[in-house]
Amino acid sequence: MGAMGLTDEVRRSCRAIAEGARSVSIDLERLGAVEPSAPPELDPERHFLEGTPDDVAAYMLTLDAINFGSGWFPTLRKRPGCSGYFTVAWSLADFYRAGERWSNADLRRLTAPEIAAVLGQDPAHELMGLYATALRSLGDFLEERSALQLVTEASGSAERLASELASMPFFADAGFWKRAQIAPNDLALAGVASFSDLDRLTIFADNLVPHVLRVDGVLRYEASLAARIDAGELLPPGREEREIRACAVHACELIAERLGVAPRVLDMWLWNRGQAPEYKAIPRHRTRTVFY
Repeated sequence: MGAMGLTDEVRRSCRAIAEGARSVSIDLERLGAVEPSAPPELDPERHFLEGTPDDVAAYMLTLDAINFGSGWFPTLRKRPGCSGYFTVAWSLADFYRAGERWSNADLRRLTAPEIAAVLGQDPAHELMGLYATALRSLGDFLEERSALQLVTEASGSAERLASELASMPFFADAGFWKRAQIAPNDLALAGVASFSDLDRLTIFADNLVPHVLRVDGVLRYEASLAARIDAGELLPPGREEREIRACAVHACELIAERLGVAPRVLDMWLWNRGQAPEYKAIPRHRTRTVFY
């Protein structure tokens, strides 16, 4: 990243990709179609928010370490009425509510069957192995620190915490750093961290926010790309899916400026909108990646 900060680098990178995109475009005339929504918050039933600050911070950091896999979500065993994300978040919350905890030493030796048992999934599912790898990496990264100690070391800077997290392989989503950025936001929403620069974060570029922008007419996809997504075909990691995400980031910077709202708040508005049936009825792009 050089001398440029993480969030500035995301903005620069995504603008450059958007300006040179071949398969995705932004319809500036539709930017006004995005309306304000409820303030961002975490669902207190499907997230563990009622524990001690130490336990809630540990839960959130653990969840954010495995907050990926949307390309595999159609193959997961879902809780009734739940998306893949909420299935994982709620299952992990119930683990914490049962008084269970993983120490850093536990994280460093976790296996796919152990993760699968907590999440109610098939231990042979590819995602369980990736989750185990991600949590072992988190254990190595934390060493002997608690999640709250990690927050304290960030000295009130969400960008500093995101930059630290980006050193882990599964967080190293260069040019987007979606998961590295969403972790401080989640910790703040959970009430266990305070960051003076929280509103410097960009949106958290995944596959749902671009989908909402596409359905709302802000993003336009080239015909062949749109047809493959609509047919439910997996998109490989690479140019097309990076253009989708980058155009979403850049479009949201323009929308956020027009609305006078922080991009991270706009992200939650759009993400919540994407839970509505009319958005779920239309296929979104799916890419099997550890970055979202």
